Amino acid sequence: STMLLTALTLFDAAPPEAPLPRLAEALERLLPGYAALAEATEPPERIVFLGTGPLALAAQEAALKVMELTAGRCAALWDSTLGFRHGPKSFVQDGTRIVVFTSREEPAQAYEADLIDELSAQFPGAGLATVGPGAEHDPGLDLPDAWLAPLHVALAQVLGVAWSARLGLEVDDPFAGQGTLSRVVSGVTLYPVAPR
Repeated sequence: STMLLTALTLFDAAPPEAPLPRLAEALERLLPGYAALAEATEPPERIVFLGTGPLALAAQEAALKVMELTAGRCAALWDSTLGFRHGPKSFVQDGTRIVVFTSREEPAQAYEADLIDELSAQFPGAGLATVGPGAEHDPGLDLPDAWLAPLHVALAQVLGVAWSARLGLEVDDPFAGQGTLSRVVSGVTLYPVAPR
């Protein structure tokens, strides 16, 4: 999230006015709802994060956060809202959590609303949460989706931390003692790149 906001701050051709303080205030408003959802839900065996455009990539990051923080005990999938309507939807079973990151862009909003209705009807046993403009967890900001992405990913971070603790893992090092994963990538050999 920090790297994304840094890149947007440096390279957005038309950055919104004072986005960082506005994002911080919105996150402060969202956190109690995120914490309440984390407290009210058990770590699922499966969770899906969905989004459109930049929020599809936020969904990817969210899935990664939950998998890492739960040491892989919560299998996580991500997809675009349109792409998910085909084969990837087979991942959902009773007890699967589904999180839809909603866009502020049209026509994305219309497709997302259709998908939310479809998932609610087809998988009534799956827990469905929405984050974004007009959603259950609405940041209340008129910013482009790329700028809002960290607020969406924050839900996954809160869920992952709460579920990690509930699973009895070390939240700061869920893979402690396994030697398979760490917070800092290690053991990678860097090879020279030949000029072309």
